[in-house]
Amino acid sequence: MAALSRYLGWAVFGLMVAWVLFVYFPGLLTRIQPNTPPGFIRIENGWVYALSGLLIIIGLILAYAWLVTYINNSRTSRKRSFLPLFGQGLTHLFMFMVLVFAYYPVLQILAASFDPRNTLYRILSPASDNLLVRARVIPDFSQLSWENYAKLFDGFILYPYQAVLLAIAALCLIIVIAMAAYRRIIGDDRTDSPWALLQGRSLTVFAILGFILVIFLSPAQFTGQGTEAKFVLWVRNTLFVSGITGILAVLLTATAGYAFARFNFPGRYTMLLVFIFIQMFPGFLGLVATYILISNLGLLNTFTGLVLAYSGGIISFGTWVYKGFLESISKSLEEAALIDGASKWQVFTKILMPLSAPMFVFIFLLQFVGTYSEFIVANLFLTGVDSWTVGMGLRNFTTGQFSTRWGLFAAAAVLGSLPILLTFYGFQRYFVSGYTAGSVKE
Repeated sequence: MAALSRYLGWAVFGLMVAWVLFVYFPGLLTRIQPNTPPGFIRIENGWVYALSGLLIIIGLILAYAWLVTYINNSRTSRKRSFLPLFGQGLTHLFMFMVLVFAYYPVLQILAASFDPRNTLYRILSPASDNLLVRARVIPDFSQLSWENYAKLFDGFILYPYQAVLLAIAALCLIIVIAMAAYRRIIGDDRTDSPWALLQGRSLTVFAILGFILVIFLSPAQFTGQGTEAKFVLWVRNTLFVSGITGILAVLLTATAGYAFARFNFPGRYTMLLVFIFIQMFPGFLGLVATYILISNLGLLNTFTGLVLAYSGGIISFGTWVYKGFLESISKSLEEAALIDGASKWQVFTKILMPLSAPMFVFIFLLQFVGTYSEFIVANLFLTGVDSWTVGMGLRNFTTGQFSTRWGLFAAAAVLGSLPILLTFYGFQRYFVSGYTAGSVKE
């Protein structure tokens, strides 16, 4: 019965695709109005086609749900309604539409990164027989070029030892992805399996080699003429600042959150209220005071000053979040350790910190992503192309009303997002619950 339901679902999906290709889409072609402005496609009563298409898909989902429920009810004595299955189908349809609307801009910016003309607004429509291409619903991939990506690496000199480390890091990344795919295929969720250990060790080596490459990358390796040739250096600067800021945020919020969660001292409640009060005001209200402070310390145009400016923003919020997390952990664990002779510091470092790994990852990623894409503070404190971050570099591609280089902007945005994707992928195994399940016996 399960196989029949699955095959029936594929049959309904095939009918939907056939209807779109042979009935719905040809009907749209016959209603195209030729006298329209360049770059636009006008369809008579197009909204009717869009609404009717959605209603027909909903009707097919309804028919599928009713038919499957009818077949199941005919074989069992227990009668069930088709409405739950119909609701599930509508949920999947809604999620599919959300994914389409969410990833559509990604498709457009990816296509723009391969367009060497550096423009998003062309007078004439793309010369294509595809209606969706002419209407600019989907990009024209007939003239792809790597020119924009090549400009970002123009004049970049890679030392031999860096090339070796980069090759090893790439191999480790391939192993991590391959092991993750293989474990998903075989259904291996164990953390102590050989494949999981190989994946974890490869990821550790990749992170260490990536850290070495970022630290020892020198501005002298960038000999290109244009500012876009410094893109890799901007990524290096951003990773360095964001990584240090994230680590510092974890250290500060961990100690402060533990103190507020487990100790009673004078002014505790007042300081918590102050943290809440600070969150009421946006961070840019303190830019003038922060600038004067960093300037008096002589840290303008330095990564140290930028890290200090970034680190103050997460302390109040991170402290509240980590405090609430610690209060959800039973004090029985700490009391048992104290009875066994452990000190407060040992309880914090050996018991609470391992259990707090998911929260530390959350705080780190929150600060890392926030500083990685930040522009205002970096633009205020940093001067000089060699010290720019990714946000400042992207802004450089969009300066000027008629000189915006959209192709370079899109290519830099695509490559600049890869560290964020890799960081989230590397830490995703920490986003699981139940670390404390079974730790305390009733």
